[in-house]
Amino acid sequence: MKSLKRVFGKTRYETGIILSGGGARGFAHAGILKALNECNIFPDVISGVSAGAIVGALYADGNTPDEIFEIFSSEDKFFKFVRFTVPRKGIFKTVGLTSNLSKNLKAKTFSELKLPLYVAATNMSKGEIVYFHEGEILPCILASASIPVLFEPVVIEEDLYVDGGVLDNFPVKPLRDQCRKLIGVSLNPIHPEKEFDHLMRIAERTFRLSVSANISTKFAECNLVFEPDKLGAFGLLDASRGKEMFEIGYETAMEKLKQP
Repeated sequence: MKSLKRVFGKTRYETGIILSGGGARGFAHAGILKALNECNIFPDVISGVSAGAIVGALYADGNTPDEIFEIFSSEDKFFKFVRFTVPRKGIFKTVGLTSNLSKNLKAKTFSELKLPLYVAATNMSKGEIVYFHEGEILPCILASASIPVLFEPVVIEEDLYVDGGVLDNFPVKPLRDQCRKLIGVSLNPIHPEKEFDHLMRIAERTFRLSVSANISTKFAECNLVFEPDKLGAFGLLDASRGKEMFEIGYETAMEKLKQP
């Protein structure tokens, strides 16, 4: 395993973790966190975007990785979306996501979380990335996970916000120079594809390519990076295969953590 040594003089935290976006592949985040915890590695601060913001918030709220998996796998479907027509700001409304986060997050504000959390979202109105760290949690997470065109933008203080992955799908910036050790998790390996038989598939592929651009340059800032290659076979909304993705994350992390 790569050494987790990082020296910046005085730092606020021992270990920070960056959780990328990836839609339903966020199941793998929980699997990777489970492997880290079993190896006695516990993040002190989290920076997440989209699916990473969802998992990061639940973990920072005190849920174990197994509990996060159970929440995602609940009978009322954590990743359930409802189609709508007017106003046409997105193909889906995040009804299931909103209700399940409201039910499962004990903390309502960032200050109530057990661990500090940064949530990346894209301010569409101003054309800039924002790393939320204070105030009410739920709107920030919903904004961070609102994939453009697929989901409605979220209004926060009169500005429209969409998925943070549009501008930063690996939000290392908030943790830079704050941690002695940085662990990164990216859920967007890019594999060749030939079949683009419907609009949703084209939209998903386009988004995945855009959020993956230049991400590898940020890996160099981390002591340890996990990017499960097998996740390339899963779609952004492929929540029905959550157990497989959870296990892929866990197995990928354990294999790397056990390396000498």
